[in-house]
Amino acid sequence: MKCTKYSFKNLILIVVAVFGQSCTDNSVKVDEVLFNNGDIIFHESKSGQGRAVQLATASIYSHVGMIFKDKNEWQVIEAVQPVRVIPLEDFVSHGDGKRFVVKRLKESIADSLWVKCIEEAKTYLGKDYDAYFEWSDDRIYCSELIYKVYENSLGIELCKKAKLKDMHLEHPIVQEKLKERYGNSIPMNEDVVSPANIFESGLLKEVIKQDDNFVIFDNSKLYK
Repeated sequence: MKCTKYSFKNLILIVVAVFGQSCTDNSVKVDEVLFNNGDIIFHESKSGQGRAVQLATASIYSHVGMIFKDKNEWQVIEAVQPVRVIPLEDFVSHGDGKRFVVKRLKESIADSLWVKCIEEAKTYLGKDYDAYFEWSDDRIYCSELIYKVYENSLGIELCKKAKLKDMHLEHPIVQEKLKERYGNSIPMNEDVVSPANIFESGLLKEVIKQDDNFVIFDNSKLYK
């Protein structure tokens, strides 16, 4: 069947409607769509520790941060060494293959509460990274940061805390990291929250996923 100019135009409009996007030249700037304050972003860390976290938690996602808008630019606060804020595009580029998933609370939250949430997150800026995964405020790791920010600012417990002993610790890579960090005194009963625990939270819904088949960020930082 011959595709007329009119029918092709209608097809484009249908595709745009399905994806909930609007476009004028086949590209939509990232800051015009997709993200909300407080969104939680997961990616696959390229570090050696990241691989150990993947194995120990049976999840491909080994790092997590929180998205917010500052001066009209999307940023991510993340617990590395030290806790910092970086542009969203930089956070994405640090993940393996630039793959990531964004999740969001199913429940709607007032804008004023998201302001409170962001303010709470910023109180951790400059804090040292916790390579020992201790449940304290002296140092902090990535998923602990997100858990505590949501709990302290919104009163929301994203997931149940687990114990270190509940993880899959038998793999040699995991064993090597445990030995490196703890020697022979592994704190098996330490409370922990992993990126996988938050990822599986029933309070969250998936809103964005970039993988090899669906690309949001390219070299021009545009959605295509």
